Amino acid sequence: MIDLPVRYIHGRDGTQLAYREMGHGRPLILIHGFFSTAMVNWVNYGHAARIAAGGHRVIMPDLRGHGDSAKPREAAAYPPDVLAEDGLALLEALGVRDYDLGGYSLGARTVIRMLVRGATPGHAIVAGMGLEGIVHAVGRGAFFRRVLTHLGSFERGSPEWKAEAFLKTVGGDPVALLHVLDTSVDTQREALAQIRVPVLVLVGTEDDDNGSGEALAAALPNGRYAVVPGNHMSAVTSPELGAAITLFLSTAPAGR
Repeated sequence: MIDLPVRYIHGRDGTQLAYREMGHGRPLILIHGFFSTAMVNWVNYGHAARIAAGGHRVIMPDLRGHGDSAKPREAAAYPPDVLAEDGLALLEALGVRDYDLGGYSLGARTVIRMLVRGATPGHAIVAGMGLEGIVHAVGRGAFFRRVLTHLGSFERGSPEWKAEAFLKTVGGDPVALLHVLDTSVDTQREALAQIRVPVLVLVGTEDDDNGSGEALAAALPNGRYAVVPGNHMSAVTSPELGAAITLFLSTAPAGR
């Protein structure tokens, strides 16, 4: 197993945020999904190594409330849109100006919010996400709320039991993660129409957890749609995910 040293910055509110790096070259910020970590999402399945081999410095933060980042238990530490705020703080702290940006699931929603709030990557990757999960983000995550509030009560082998088992393997804090669910904000279609950078919307062939990826790509002026094998949980493990991201990053950004 690859062991990458953990590094830290501080969010704009002083919260300690962890990140890891792999490779050299053009920076790519990759943001993991809910319940997960940078190591699980990007390193363990080989995506980071594949992308790094293509000439990229892959920078992988742990979202607040996840992984090696701080997990405050006070609701005040999780205001709306704070994950996008943390992403922008990471860009500032590292001083990157010419970069690419991507994420999976909650990480993909965070990417959209960063774009709406002024991030200007050359390319953006929005994986494991559909239009509904962007325009109607508030109040989603009922499955995870049920898991986090009824720990220890699920039938062995059920989806909830598996999610709880995964939570234990990554050392997740249920209180912090419940607060993370409350940070989501809706993004209006009009705001999506103002995003000019090339965006790859990349979803599993059986993934409709967040609505239509094809519809999300169509709502973006420079959206491109692609699929990889699997559903929402398994697509992130597919080698095709890293391959599709690497291929997309090799295309020329708009206006270059």
